[in-house]
Amino acid sequence: MTGNPYLDTSALDSSLRVRAFGMGQGWFATARGWEELSVWRTLHNLSPTDASNTELQEMSIPQFLLEGSIVVSAVVTLLTNFSVLLCFTQSAELRSHVPGIFILNLSISNIILALINMPVTFLGVASSAKPLRDQLCRAVSFTETFTTCNAMLSMAALSVDRWVAVVFPLRYSSKMNYRDAFVIVAYSWLHSLAFSLTQLMMRWGAYSHTYASCTLHLDVEEASQRSAYATFTALFYCSSFALCLFVLCFAYLKVLRVARSHCKRIDVITVQTLLLLVDIHPSVKERCLAQQRKRRQRAAKKICIFIGSFIICFSPYVITRLVELLPSVDIPRHWGIATKCLVYAKASSDPFVYCLLRHQYRKVLVSIIRRIVRKDQFFLSAHSTSSMWDTTDESFPDRIT
Repeated sequence: MTGNPYLDTSALDSSLRVRAFGMGQGWFATARGWEELSVWRTLHNLSPTDASNTELQEMSIPQFLLEGSIVVSAVVTLLTNFSVLLCFTQSAELRSHVPGIFILNLSISNIILALINMPVTFLGVASSAKPLRDQLCRAVSFTETFTTCNAMLSMAALSVDRWVAVVFPLRYSSKMNYRDAFVIVAYSWLHSLAFSLTQLMMRWGAYSHTYASCTLHLDVEEASQRSAYATFTALFYCSSFALCLFVLCFAYLKVLRVARSHCKRIDVITVQTLLLLVDIHPSVKERCLAQQRKRRQRAAKKICIFIGSFIICFSPYVITRLVELLPSVDIPRHWGIATKCLVYAKASSDPFVYCLLRHQYRKVLVSIIRRIVRKDQFFLSAHSTSSMWDTTDESFPDRIT
């Protein structure tokens, strides 16, 4: 067969067999497999080199995107959560608020996740192999279980705090004080430690190729414990994700109901005032009505952000982990890593959702930045002044002579 050499399936078959045997890698291929490969390349008009480059490109693009998302999540998580800690150290007003204890607990969990688990996952994605030894991998999986559960419970505690503050405003100081907040945080730590220690003692923390990370995983050698592992996994996600989602929905929907009732009362007063003021300018009336519409939508938007971010970031990973318990289900690697990246994205977005976009935190951050800029300006001005005196002293003898 003459013409295009890549259309010659027999030539491609023999050349590839010789190359595979000569490389000494122990490759074994049937004649049918080589023939299918050559026919596929013939139909797509690709040479063997072009086909191999295309396969590498297809594998590298998703891997590059996943690695980039992990790096971005780690950097943003560290910057934003350390900014929250800096705000608390510099502001006595923020430290005096009870919800600050829950926000500190959430920020500490996110920082541990960014310092330990995200780098290990990045190494697993980049190398496509186990990045750590068995003992270190169990320790990393222990921290992941603890920090993830603790972060979920901290979000639930923040929702309960806002529910008490909105529904029972006059009794908030008696229902939610520092002692109650520390009790809730202590329960969150004990709840998280109970599951993470059980996982560590049962040796259910290992490297998972599906998620490219050291996480809750059952090795093939311990297949006899599959029923106990499945029970533990289902109980863990029901008592963390499902419980916190129920608390979030219950608390924030109660808050939304109270906010809407307050908006209705304000709307009635606004309408009555506009009816009494007959000589008021039409632009003022339109402005009042526009503020009235914004007031209605503000509470709904905030609650949608609180609940929606929790569901979007955690539910794909949790559902995938539960579906993975079925013996006949095989989770694709890219999907498993993508769900893990969504969990990491939640850790980077929590400071914006709960604190950094609020006026109090922005005011503290702006004051810190101004203080740093003033110190730099003072240092530069002092340095320029000293250099000016140095040059003056050097030129003083010349002027005398």
